[in-house]
Amino acid sequence: MRLPERVGDQVRIGVALQVPEPYGPLLQRARAGFGDPLAHDIPPHVTLLGPTVVEPDQLEVVGDHLTAVGKEHAPFTVLLRGTGTFRPVSAVVFVQVVKGIAECEQLERAVRSGPLEQELRFNYHPHVTVAHDVPEDALDRAFDELAGFEAEFEVDSLQVFEHGDDGVWRAVRDFPLTATPHL
Repeated sequence: MRLPERVGDQVRIGVALQVPEPYGPLLQRARAGFGDPLAHDIPPHVTLLGPTVVEPDQLEVVGDHLTAVGKEHAPFTVLLRGTGTFRPVSAVVFVQVVKGIAECEQLERAVRSGPLEQELRFNYHPHVTVAHDVPEDALDRAFDELAGFEAEFEVDSLQVFEHGDDGVWRAVRDFPLTATPHL
């Protein structure tokens, strides 16, 4: 994982949809079982904004921005099913988002605006990483063993994660999705 450098008291954050229990812990154990050294440092999630460095005095502005984003987006259902990979471009195997894709894309665009505006290195593709930068045989095993995985859950908030000095990403704040769903 490519992390932006911090200077001084800057904070490294990310914005994501955390995969809830029981699915999150199950995917985290699976990731560890594939030998991924980051398995216990990164809770299972769908990224909305990758690692980003923020000045401490901008955290309130970021919070106001994410509160506004939450007010513009309604809760929705995510269905995770099967596996995919970014190989050969990147040594990643993931669980696919098969329902809730449009909602994730809309949230991602809204989050990555205003004070969090930035260019993407790759086109946005909602997914849950289950193996990253592990040997090819472990990537193959992850792809095969989780091919039958399925989980459905409601998303009613997005989370800000902070990257601690110990290398662990921790959810530090939830922003509810409160708009009325479109029928």
